[in-house]
Amino acid sequence: MNTRDLPPLPAGPGQARSLAELNERSREIFRQIVESYLATGEPVGSRNLARILPMTLSPASVRNVMADLEQAGLIYAPHTSAGRLPTETGLRFFVDALLELGDVGQEEQGRIEAQMRAAASRHTFETALTEASVMLSGISRGAGVVVTTKQNANLRHVEFVRLDPGRALVVLVSEDGSVENRLVDLPPGLPAGALQEASNFLNARIRGRTLGEVRAEIEASREAMKRELDALTERLVDAGLARSVGPSEERHLIVRGQANLLEDLRAAEDLERIRLLFSDLESQKDVIDLLTRAEGGEGVRIFIGSENKLFSLSGSSMIAAPFHDGRQKIVGVVGVIGPTRLNYARIVPMVDFTARVMSRMLENGRV
Repeated sequence: MNTRDLPPLPAGPGQARSLAELNERSREIFRQIVESYLATGEPVGSRNLARILPMTLSPASVRNVMADLEQAGLIYAPHTSAGRLPTETGLRFFVDALLELGDVGQEEQGRIEAQMRAAASRHTFETALTEASVMLSGISRGAGVVVTTKQNANLRHVEFVRLDPGRALVVLVSEDGSVENRLVDLPPGLPAGALQEASNFLNARIRGRTLGEVRAEIEASREAMKRELDALTERLVDAGLARSVGPSEERHLIVRGQANLLEDLRAAEDLERIRLLFSDLESQKDVIDLLTRAEGGEGVRIFIGSENKLFSLSGSSMIAAPFHDGRQKIVGVVGVIGPTRLNYARIVPMVDFTARVMSRMLENGRV
C-alpha cells in the first residue's frame, strides 16, 4: 500500500511549486521536524536538528533551511525563539509525499484476524464492527470509529403487526438473527387483510436481500406492484420500506476508545482541544458525513485538521478506509480519530488491513 489513495495536497499554484522544488536537504530537515513532532508533540530547534541529521550541517545552515520551509508554509514557530512545528499544510505534504508506511507484521495480522473471527462467531454484524473499533482504538491510542448502513443485513422475514387503528409495527428479522422494529402510520380505511397481504408481498421478494435492494426493485417495477396490490396496501408497503431505510437511519456510527484521547495531555490547550473533539464526536451526523467521504474509492483516506469543518477547531485527524460486501459494494468505513500527531506510518496500514479483513469476512458470509 502507498499514499496514492490519499487526497491531494491543498496548496495554491505558487505554494505547490515551492513544495515541488524542495531539494533533498530541505526534505530531510522537514522530515525530521515532522517525525519529531509526531513522536513528542514538541517543537524542535536547529541545534537539535543538526545533531540528528544524517548529513553534516551547522545549526546556522539548518536555520536557513528552516526559514525557507517556513516561507513555504510547511512549518511555523509556536513561540518567539522556539523550535518549529509542522503546519497542517506541512503535515499534508508529509503524508502525501514523504510518509514511509510500516508493515503489519504476521503476528499482528493473526491477532487482528483472530479477534475479528471471534466477534463474528457471536453472529451479529454489529458485534464484529464494535470489535474492529475497540481494536483500532487500542492500537492507535485514539478513538476507533466505524460507520455502516443499517440496511446491510440480508433479511429473512418481514411482518406487519397492527397496534391500533392508525399504527402498525414493522418487524424486520435478519439472517444473522437480529430483529428491528419500526412504527408506521396506517392509511385510513385500510382493509383487514392488507397487513398480511403487504407482509406476503415483501416476503416473496426480500429473503436473502437487503431492504435497499428490494426498495430499488420495487421502484423499478412500480406498475407491476400497482397491478398486484390495491392502492392502500401499496401505500403500506411504501411506508414500511421508507420508514425502514429512510435517510435518518441509513447510517450507524460506533465510536470506542474516547478515553485514550485524554492520555498524554501536555498543556491546557491540549485539554481544550480534546474537549472540542469530544464535542465533535457527539455530533454523530457530522462524523458520519466525514466518514462517508472516505467511501469515494478503495484505499485509505486521511483528513487533517481544518481540511474539513468537523475538525476545524479541535485540530484533529482521521484515518479511514472503506470495506465492501461479497458483491464488492462498499457498505461501511472503519477508521481512527485522534490528534494530528497520530502515528500515521503505523496506523494507516493497520486501518487498511482491518478494512480488508472485514471485507473478506463479509465476502465469505461470516458476519
